[in-house]
Formats: sequence, C-alpha cells, structure tokens
Amino acid sequence: MIYDYIIVGSGLYGSVCARELTDKGYSCIVLEKRNHIGGNCYTENLRGINVHIYGGHIFHTNNKIVWDYVNRFSEFDSFKHHVIANYKGEIYSLPFNMFTFNKMW
Repeated sequence: MIYDYIIVGSGLYGSVCARELTDKGYSCIVLEKRNHIGGNCYTENLRGINVHIYGGHIFHTNNKIVWDYVNRFSEFDSFKHHVIANYKGEIYSLPFNMFTFNKMW
C-alpha cells in the first residue's frame, strides 16, 4: 500500500500529526521501534496501578481548545503542581520570587 505520509515515532508529536492528517483524509503509517505508542508518556497498568514507565509526566494547559482536544482521547486527573522548599523548618515557594525573598529576609 502507498501512504501519503510516513510518520516515524508515536510520541506526542507523531501521534497528533497522524491523527490530524488522518482526520483530513490522508493515509498515514506510523513506524515505532517500541512495543507501545505514546513515547515517553506511556503509562502501564500493573495490577490496577498506573505506572509511568519512563518517569512521571504532567500535562498542563490553560488553552480550552487544547484541553478539549486531549480529553477526546484520555481521562485526565486534576493536579496542581506546587514546588516548595523546606529551609531550616520554613516553607518557601519556588521558583523564587519577591514574596519568597521578603519571607526569607
């Protein structure tokens, strides 16, 4: 079979590219060396626990169009990423900002 596009890799870029091209009527083949799709965002369910095989991944956006698009394909858990530091028993927010410096000194 002849394809309009050959896409190498099924990570985020390759997967979205293949989906969008296919939705527009093009034929695509995706070549992937791993035994799964999703690139480094791959999650495997092991005995009922979702395990991030290549390390944790957090998807965040405030763009409603992007949020609606990704929710077509997967469920997402709500998560707020807050980075803090504990220095000599005091909690400080990171990255450092004027509030952090004011609290420290």
